[in-house]
Amino acid sequence: MNDQGTVLVTGGAGYIGSHAIWALHDAGRSVVVIDDLSTGNRVLLPGDVTLIVGDAGDRGRVEALIGDYGCTAVMHFAGSIVVGESVDNPLAYYANNAGVTLNLIRACLAGGITRFVYSSTAAVYGQPIRLPVGEDAPTQPLNPYGHSKLMAEQMLCDAARAHGLQFAILRYFNVAGADPEGRTGQSSIQPTHLIKRACQAALGLGDGIEIFGADYDTIDGTCVRDYLHVSDLAEAHLAALSHLAGGGESLILNCGYGGGASVRQVLAAVEAEAGVKLNPRTAARRPGDAAELVADAKRIRAALGWQPQHDDLRFIVKTALAWERRLIARRNPATAGP
Repeated sequence: MNDQGTVLVTGGAGYIGSHAIWALHDAGRSVVVIDDLSTGNRVLLPGDVTLIVGDAGDRGRVEALIGDYGCTAVMHFAGSIVVGESVDNPLAYYANNAGVTLNLIRACLAGGITRFVYSSTAAVYGQPIRLPVGEDAPTQPLNPYGHSKLMAEQMLCDAARAHGLQFAILRYFNVAGADPEGRTGQSSIQPTHLIKRACQAALGLGDGIEIFGADYDTIDGTCVRDYLHVSDLAEAHLAALSHLAGGGESLILNCGYGGGASVRQVLAAVEAEAGVKLNPRTAARRPGDAAELVADAKRIRAALGWQPQHDDLRFIVKTALAWERRLIARRNPATAGP
């Protein structure tokens, strides 16, 4: 990277944010994290990374952090991400995803930051007309989560035109897996991500696994998603930051592999890796779920030279399962084995 200033990372103690922190740390970058720890955990971070417990939408505090630590760029992960919860509590999602982002952008502009990498989502597309879905597809979110993230995207685009802010908006498809070295992973107590829930079920945690809707017009009636290993996503963030630091233009990019797996295919992969049968229950469709979401991922490879290393559903499941076993061992050291 041409710019070796400090990177301010919001939500850096969370699942995806902590993987980005480790990637930045491995690359020798100086990092400061602000996280309110509502869903994050400080144990997921390298020991020598500064963590400020606070709200990424606190303009005064963020401006002070930018000055105190000499920050030159921001990666913004802080936000709410559960589709069903957004349907039940939409205003909280607009406040946390759109409102916090607005205040953060204002703090960045006041603090002289001009490079901003934003954690967005494929939920902005809704149910695509054509698959795989490209970045130029219509944005028609099906739920408040997708709407709130699209609002934040629009703020960045407008701020770029008015104030010269450079941004990289990364639209994630389905992020899964864990750091292959076991340093961090998804640690939420009540997960909603399929692969984590399936791995927990395979290890005897919780009350089994459900398939929400088995009557979609897909390969086997269950939803199809483009599952992306979280470590590949973290590297995409570093590549985006390097692009902006080198004077690259602002861009919006899909983060996915370009292939999909159904819910039943994911469960079969977990069964194969864990050596157990899951016996899933079939439940009603969830509001706001699209039948199929698969990325057209050509643009990110061309624009950033991004070369994913873990495009393998079995490997994604293997790392997720290893992380779940590590969490069990931390809670119950006597079961950890030799």
